[in-house]
Amino acid sequence: MRKTEQEIMPARISSIDKPVGYDIYPYHSLGDKKVFNSYSSLCDYITEQKTVVIDGYVGVYWAQLIHALREELTARGLIINIIDSANFFKSEKELDALVAPFLGSEDSVWGKKTSLTLADYFDTSAFAEIEKDPSADVNIIIGCGASLSNWNASLIYVDLPKNELQHRMSAGSISNLGMNQPEGQMEMYKRFYFVDWVVLNNHKKALIHKIDVFVDAQWDQDINWAFGKDVRSGLNKIATSIFRARPWFAPGAWGGQWMKEHMPQLDKNEVNYAWSFELIVPENGIVFESDGLLLEVSFDALMFTNNEQVLGKHAAQFQDEFPIRFDFLDTFDGGNLSIQCHPSLAYIQNEFGENITQDETYYILDCKKNATVYLGFQENINADEFRESLENSNNNNEEIDIEKFVQVHQAKKHDLFLIPNGTVHSAGAENLVLEISATPYIFTFKMYDWVRLDLNGKPRPINIEHAFKNLDFSRKGDKVQQELISKPSVFFEDQDIVCYHLPTHQEHFYDVHRLEFDKEVKVETNNICHVLMLVEGTAISVESADGTTMNFPFAETFVIPAAASSYKIINQGEQRAKVIKAFLK
Repeated sequence: MRKTEQEIMPARISSIDKPVGYDIYPYHSLGDKKVFNSYSSLCDYITEQKTVVIDGYVGVYWAQLIHALREELTARGLIINIIDSANFFKSEKELDALVAPFLGSEDSVWGKKTSLTLADYFDTSAFAEIEKDPSADVNIIIGCGASLSNWNASLIYVDLPKNELQHRMSAGSISNLGMNQPEGQMEMYKRFYFVDWVVLNNHKKALIHKIDVFVDAQWDQDINWAFGKDVRSGLNKIATSIFRARPWFAPGAWGGQWMKEHMPQLDKNEVNYAWSFELIVPENGIVFESDGLLLEVSFDALMFTNNEQVLGKHAAQFQDEFPIRFDFLDTFDGGNLSIQCHPSLAYIQNEFGENITQDETYYILDCKKNATVYLGFQENINADEFRESLENSNNNNEEIDIEKFVQVHQAKKHDLFLIPNGTVHSAGAENLVLEISATPYIFTFKMYDWVRLDLNGKPRPINIEHAFKNLDFSRKGDKVQQELISKPSVFFEDQDIVCYHLPTHQEHFYDVHRLEFDKEVKVETNNICHVLMLVEGTAISVESADGTTMNFPFAETFVIPAAASSYKIINQGEQRAKVIKAFLK
């Protein structure tokens, strides 16, 4: 049902072995008696309501959910009328034609974000004619888009974390919205990203303040659920204090062993861990806890309800998009990333429908002595010769002396390499890179992938045409050292506290500070959101102005919303603490 070595997040904290260091299951308390378990308890609520609408996300095992509810309610001797919204989808042929303009060419990794709405997927005239059965004790309409029926009834929303959706996708146990049979994995993901997720996220946004019950359906035989008012209260609480998203992890062709060795809860049977999705907001969730039960909601739920508190003065600019991304690239005992670049702002907007582009930095959190970063062109770069070499390598499966064209730099702990869009780059082996970036995350134009196969034994897509429409060949020679490797300077100093400014490129809309201190430091948000991580030291505690306190060991990402006003970071270890802070300019 799911293709991964990694376990599903436990439904109860009693099933979690709490580590001393990095914790892959962070959660926030909702208080007592706020999260409930089992289909039986949900059916208690449904029976009281008599009529309910159960909407939710693609990837949920809807047939299994319908069966569980039918079985439970029938066992109570109730007459039930369950209507499956999937019966009102347009035909698969019609849906294929509908989404085709947003999927790009058949061999492309990318499409363009859709302008469709969820209603476009349905025969809305048939939907409008659905009526409740007056002879039934309980009437239910259930499935993606169920609320489009416009029944005046309690609204239950069933959600699924994106990592579990993708594990199910990899196993072929789910399909795209309105489809019965799964396509190839790349085609499924492309259709999810550019079409299904877009329409369903917009639909969730329209419903977010109307949802009476949130259901977490990531477990195949169980559910946890909470009332909408309590979830929204929890979101409001973290939007004005401190929070940490739940990270998730993925293997890759170049993946390494650092995270496997330093994060004890990760499954050691996975071949490697290439990425940690620390804070890639379209993919992360927020976990709440009550009475030992866990409930995950998507990060975008927070942005739909509280983006002004989270982003402060930048909310009008970014609205419900969280603009800063933190993730790990682990190449310890692994390989080099592909030689790559990212699209210009105009290109990503026109070609793919994104609002902001993939401007990145590499912060070296840890590395071996021989670690390197590929960045910028050699002074004598010849674009035509470079392209000819790349195409010959791609066509004939031949290695390239890449250093003939691309500069290679020694990587040291706490270095910050600047990668504005259009810059040729790659993280070399033997690094743990903290990638501090703008949020878009799949728009990587690979030009050279070291003549290797992916974990499924297939070549990874090479995108030379896209790359050469975006490469900046002026980023070469001495200009790389001058403009693309950050030069730290002291921003302020007070007793044992030093704040360093690690300036980013003029094209980056975010900036980076590093706070170094022995005891504690107080920071004002100035109505700006801060994303932070302890990058040297053992542990810190963080206290926001409202008295909320959370503890963070080395390498955990956390967020201080703009509305928190101020916060204090207290060093809990014996060595000097170093904390990275990224924020919008």
